[in-house]
Amino acid sequence: MKRCRWADPNSELYIAYHDNEWGRPEHDDRKLFEMLTLEGFQAGLSWLTILKKREAFRRAFDNFQPDVIVQYGPEKVETLMADAGIVRNRRKIEAAIRNAWVYLSIQKEVGSFDRYLWSFTGGKVILNTDDEARAHTELSDRISKDLKHRGMSFVGTTIIYAFLQAVGVVNDHELSCFCHPNNQ
Repeated sequence: MKRCRWADPNSELYIAYHDNEWGRPEHDDRKLFEMLTLEGFQAGLSWLTILKKREAFRRAFDNFQPDVIVQYGPEKVETLMADAGIVRNRRKIEAAIRNAWVYLSIQKEVGSFDRYLWSFTGGKVILNTDDEARAHTELSDRISKDLKHRGMSFVGTTIIYAFLQAVGVVNDHELSCFCHPNNQ
């Protein structure tokens, strides 16, 4: 089976993530918040590092429930900073808490984060039509700008593009990959 080049065939985590999750349209708000948060923590690190720590992140961040995370105070931040199972970066931890507040405000404003996110594409998946590697697009630029304007951090255009790929707003599977819609 032919996969995207980034999906290391020697890594069961990468293969499972690639085959079952990456590039598939996601509409569950909690899962969207999880992926947005994990993409922020990934900045400067490999995605494999985040995948290896994913279960620890889920435990540490109360399964990425924004309504719980907004209640975190200084003691919880210190607990997270001491948790060797996650990426212990104070700025990223504090951003996750602040981003949960903004996330909830978006849900309140438009009904769901799913509705907010997919409104940028009219509910349609942006399908990769070439194998050109991208770090951002006009779409990720717009969403990043809007999220920053609302008060989020660790949502730069490169992080947002990776997020869009991960949650299937953008299907960037390589043209020869068995997960590309033209090969199914």
